[in-house]
Amino acid sequence: MLNTEIIVILLTLAVLEGLLSADNALVMAVMVRPLPAALQQKALTYVMWGAMALRLLGVLLASFIIKYWFLRAFGAAYLAYLVISHFVKKGRDEGHGPKELTGSFWNVVISLNLVNLAFSVDSILAGVALLKPAMRDTSTGFWIVVAGGLMGLVLVRFASTFFLKLLDRFPALDDVAYILIGWIALKLGIETVEQVSEVYHLGWHVMMPPWLFWTGMGLIAGVGTLFAMRRAAVSDAVAEADAQTIRHDLDAAANDPLDGKLDGH
Repeated sequence: MLNTEIIVILLTLAVLEGLLSADNALVMAVMVRPLPAALQQKALTYVMWGAMALRLLGVLLASFIIKYWFLRAFGAAYLAYLVISHFVKKGRDEGHGPKELTGSFWNVVISLNLVNLAFSVDSILAGVALLKPAMRDTSTGFWIVVAGGLMGLVLVRFASTFFLKLLDRFPALDDVAYILIGWIALKLGIETVEQVSEVYHLGWHVMMPPWLFWTGMGLIAGVGTLFAMRRAAVSDAVAEADAQTIRHDLDAAANDPLDGKLDGH
């Protein structure tokens, strides 16, 4: 049964999924540019369907991640790595945006599907981390994580135009999303240490109270958004045009039948 806590978790996942899905869509659109125009849509077709398959696989693996503490430990480390990697790459590639891929058609497709795998894992791990420890071994916890994964599928396919436009106008919102993921990773890591202590009777007692976690989430989201939206990078009209262009390419790719041909038709 839905309660306030579950609704807040789902809304948080929806916002994170929206921003990360838009980031994913932007990466896909940029990284296929080196391919001939006739092959770009075909590459996006394979990548879009691959993204859906990987997200569904992630949902199926969610029950294992919830159940075993060592998988959650890996999840906390992985989320932390993603945050550090994001800001390191941002500093190194400031002003250049996502790098275009080089190589053959299949090199681009395989590389982008590996990128999609990372985005899929992000979604599942964030859903697990948002749950209270007591909720993780319940059917409610499992279905919350599943809902997060499914929201990613829906948002990347149908609602990413809004988030693409938002990220184009205010690129720093992407940073806010990753800071939130970093805070989530810290929570998951602290809880994993506590659970390891209980399993092996180590006597360690470390906890992040729910009020502290959600206060941190609210402050990061609120203050971060205020700073991110102080100045628009582009006009609303330009952001709308950019978002529609990317959305058109992804829609065409998703609707293009997988006929096995590489001629773009």
